[in-house]
Amino acid sequence: MEPPAGPEEARLPASDIRAFASSCTMHGLGHVFGPGAPPARRGLWAAAVLLALATFLYQVAGRVRYYGEFHHETALEERESRRLTFPAVTLCNVNPLRRSRLTPNDLHWAGPALLGLEPAEHAAYLRALGRPPAPPGFMPSPTFDVARLYARAGHALEDMLLDCRYRGWPCGPENFTTIFTRMGQCYTFNSGADGAELLSTPKGGMGNGLEVMLDVQQEEYLPVWRDVEETPFEVGVRVQIHTQEEPPLIDQLGFGAAPGYQTFVSCQKQQASSLLSFLPPPWGDCSSVSLDPDFEPEAPGPLGTPSPGLSPPYSLMGCRLACESRYVARKCGCRMMHMPGSAPVCSPQQYKDCAHPALDALLRKDACRCPNPCASTRYAKELSMVRMPSRAAARYLARKHNRSEAYIAENVLALDIFFEALNYEAVEQKKAYEMSELLGDIGGQMGLFIGASLLTILEILDYLCEVFWDRVLGRHFWNRKHPQRPSSANLLQEGPGGHQTQVPHLGPGPRPSTPRSAVAKTLSASHRTCYLVTRL
Repeated sequence: MEPPAGPEEARLPASDIRAFASSCTMHGLGHVFGPGAPPARRGLWAAAVLLALATFLYQVAGRVRYYGEFHHETALEERESRRLTFPAVTLCNVNPLRRSRLTPNDLHWAGPALLGLEPAEHAAYLRALGRPPAPPGFMPSPTFDVARLYARAGHALEDMLLDCRYRGWPCGPENFTTIFTRMGQCYTFNSGADGAELLSTPKGGMGNGLEVMLDVQQEEYLPVWRDVEETPFEVGVRVQIHTQEEPPLIDQLGFGAAPGYQTFVSCQKQQASSLLSFLPPPWGDCSSVSLDPDFEPEAPGPLGTPSPGLSPPYSLMGCRLACESRYVARKCGCRMMHMPGSAPVCSPQQYKDCAHPALDALLRKDACRCPNPCASTRYAKELSMVRMPSRAAARYLARKHNRSEAYIAENVLALDIFFEALNYEAVEQKKAYEMSELLGDIGGQMGLFIGASLLTILEILDYLCEVFWDRVLGRHFWNRKHPQRPSSANLLQEGPGGHQTQVPHLGPGPRPSTPRSAVAKTLSASHRTCYLVTRL
């Protein structure tokens, strides 16, 4: 059995550092503050404890700093699926307006802005179109709608679509949705508009996707009058493959398909047909809130700042279109026909004087700051093509569509879009350093260097509370309950009646001894064990 603690150890209060060090689970404190150890040994232990504590704090600071930098890592995984949703496919004829549908009224309003024509050139341009000149006394309409012009004079899908099949099943114009882009009136297959069910495919390879044969109607192409920015020199169609949530930006992201060729497009779903998942701030820079084209913040800010509202899912192209629509509407009081929003469509003169210059200035400044979507889908494409039709097929197609073989060779193209396989790539951003990992690293460093744990921290907090209570609050309450009495050479003694009686020293000789009962009474009235007995 251990010997009982001495009187000095037994009287140590809980706030004493020696009592705390003897019971604390933190390594080394007992050797530093324990009784009986030589000073040199205590000094060595104190140096070791301080060195370990400094190393621990240095490591913890590094881990906290790394966590505050919000690093992320990117994981690439290939996954398989039994069925994939077929993407949306948007088609545009590179010629925006048919020459046979233009009228003198169209040239009066849209000729200078859209075709670069001067009023004096209208008659010559009509002759080049093979149209009669404006009748005598011609009066233009009081108003003009650019969107209606493109809807009326643009290439109609019913005239361009010669054949359409999806997975071997026939399809037609009713499976396409009309949409306006910067190239004019376009058509989207499998858009999912108005709640239509999205098409899917259970197989990859040719014959398991969309197959279309198109007539580009080269005889309807506008004559090139002069070289302006919007003048097309090519022939064919522009194609973009995208998700249903993403509006087409076909003038910038579309690929071309030329007449006289059959174009095969093999798609791979990644986010170049896979599932991409990005992290929001502060780990990454992505957004899932759509940009409202009609929302204008009270204070001017970045044009591409997403704003909450009832809008379609966020996409990068949708954000850019909404940003451009905001800018043009603010500068010109109208929007271009392909832009979303509720602002009125610009007139041809507004197109020429304001909308086109404003949009070009916005693109040069790159003022639209659109973050990546937190989740998006892209489609990687591999294109190949063969000449068509063969000599034997040319005769057959000429008889079938009541056209000449030369017309078929110059105007007809085929497009075959399919999945290469049903597997897809999933690209996902993950947090490189989670809070749980930070706490684990801190706990490991704490145990390695100072032998402490979470309970040790609770012990230290408990000790600090004891010190505060004993050294601060205890002294404060003691002073309030026992105010300090003024010093005097006289001893006040409480009498039997509860009154204080002064006991003077009257004689010249030694002061008589204080009775034992008076001492006992004085001790009983005090909360301290020490007292003062003064003898003269």
